[in-house]
Amino acid sequence: MGEHIKDARPDAESLRVFVRRLLRDIQALERMIAEGRIESGIRRIGAEQELFLVDRAWRAMPTGRDICAQTEDPHVTLELGRFNLEFNLDPAEFGGDCLRKMEKQLNELLRITQKAAHLYNTEVVMTGILPTLTMADLTLDMMTDEPRYYALNDAFTGLRGGDYEFRIKGPDELLITHDTVMFEACNTSFQCHFQVAADEFARLYNIAQLVTAPLLAAATNSPMLFGKRLWQETRIALFQQSLDTRTVKSHQRDLQPRVSFGTRWVKDSVLEIFQEDIARFRVLLATETEEDPLAVLDAGEIPTLDALRLHNGTVYRWNRPCYGIMNGKPHLRIENRVLPAGPTTIDAMANAAFWFGLMAGMADKHDDITERMAFDDAKANFLSAARLGLDAQFRWFDGKTVPAQTLIRKKLLPLAQDALEAHGISSNDIERYSKVLEERVASGRTPSRWLVDSLAGMQGKGTKSERLAALTAATFARQQTGEPGHTWEYASLEEAGGWKENFLYVEQYMTTDLITVDQDELIDLLANLMVWRHIRYIPVEDGDHQLVGIVSYRHLLRYLVSHDHTGDAPVSVKEVMFPDPVTVTPESPTLEALELMRRHRIGCLPVVSNDKLVGIVTEADFMSMAGQLLEEKLRE
Repeated sequence: MGEHIKDARPDAESLRVFVRRLLRDIQALERMIAEGRIESGIRRIGAEQELFLVDRAWRAMPTGRDICAQTEDPHVTLELGRFNLEFNLDPAEFGGDCLRKMEKQLNELLRITQKAAHLYNTEVVMTGILPTLTMADLTLDMMTDEPRYYALNDAFTGLRGGDYEFRIKGPDELLITHDTVMFEACNTSFQCHFQVAADEFARLYNIAQLVTAPLLAAATNSPMLFGKRLWQETRIALFQQSLDTRTVKSHQRDLQPRVSFGTRWVKDSVLEIFQEDIARFRVLLATETEEDPLAVLDAGEIPTLDALRLHNGTVYRWNRPCYGIMNGKPHLRIENRVLPAGPTTIDAMANAAFWFGLMAGMADKHDDITERMAFDDAKANFLSAARLGLDAQFRWFDGKTVPAQTLIRKKLLPLAQDALEAHGISSNDIERYSKVLEERVASGRTPSRWLVDSLAGMQGKGTKSERLAALTAATFARQQTGEPGHTWEYASLEEAGGWKENFLYVEQYMTTDLITVDQDELIDLLANLMVWRHIRYIPVEDGDHQLVGIVSYRHLLRYLVSHDHTGDAPVSVKEVMFPDPVTVTPESPTLEALELMRRHRIGCLPVVSNDKLVGIVTEADFMSMAGQLLEEKLRE
């Protein structure tokens, strides 16, 4: 999207000129459809694979540009985050060994990229959301230095007029704000493309909407962010909120997010979607183009429709229509954007084969699925799949409710298999990919479930940072085997690596589940909190979570011993706290924290980010580190 953007901040006149070109593109596409110029009679498929780059401590590694240049392969491209890359696979005709060829190319691109990555002490990981991501990875410094990405950030952030707000609730809850679009870089996916003719677009697009829920339920691989367990496919909520320009002030209007499932079935044409998106969503970016698409058509040639494609690239439907040109012929595609990356290439291809089979099978079997299901049910199924995965209950044809596992195993997987066979896909490939789906769904061990269960198995062991590093390390190690994710052994804490990599920065081991008090609280409450929770330090914060002081157990005891605490006047926390304590940030190196504690002769350091209290580290944390180091050295 926006490969030719030169100006990251187009002025009002440039945007008006661009809108005029955009409207001309729509007129040209309408004419192309009416005149039968859109390619038909052939079915092609394609895919894009997004990736994470990590260092040897399993944290995000901003080496994308170096690795991309080193590969010297045009299929490998940059992404929004400097720690991401993307593969663009070659399109193939739907039939024969097309799926196996796609898998072979994906494996080859992985091999090439991994070889290049090793030159920069980097590894490549396929996962929906990298477990070890931190807020420090999501600053503008970590954005790929390309005009189109700065343009995207400026446009979205300017339109929103303030920080982005993230509220996602699962077993845990994420409540956070951020001032850039970099949360989008938390998500990596395996985007699949299915070419359709113009006269069948509406029917097949509706089918794509219908089957999105069961497809996603079987493929979830993003159950957490920052160690918080959220949705089975957290990407769905996270991606929408990372680019949501709406605010709570506009709650009385039915404004639509730019990342959405849509609002209704398509009736007649792809033009309905493009026209709705132009009507609903303000043009944010502009690109230089001198093409007059109508004049190009008059000359018997094919217009590129650059303006339409750019605007379409700033509206993120989970099933997105795409216009393209191949071999001199214009075509339409449906891009499925819901599938997460990984956990292996065979898992990705099994997911893709399932979607291609469902698209073909539903198209062969049903003339109009909108007569069998309400759009709102399809949308509700999608959200249920994102939240619950295979535990979801779907409202399916004719209003019948069916468990996701039952629907997939009894109805949809056989339908997809039959369709793949009918369309000439190799029987060996059908069996190979279907086996992965069948075993995964039957066992209930989606990649998300593996991550959540692995994390649960490590509960109470090590720090949160160590557990998340172990998840990432185990994911990488098992990906190298090529075995599908449902067969993997659970991750273990030992896979996190040495102690050094997991204690480099304060955020890796700080305590974030804090007990705090207000400075006007009674010290009797303070004393009881320390006894009940077995803690030696309690931060004092105001109503905005800004740190105003700290109280130590030792200082409190001294105060109680030296003062008469039996009188009528209750004593407030303010009387015993240390105001303006020494602090660190989550990104502070451990050596810096140790030096501060030693220099100031203190036993704890509150952790502050953006003037807000977010954590605390104490001497007990360093004693734990020292214990691990001593044990490791003695075992040597």
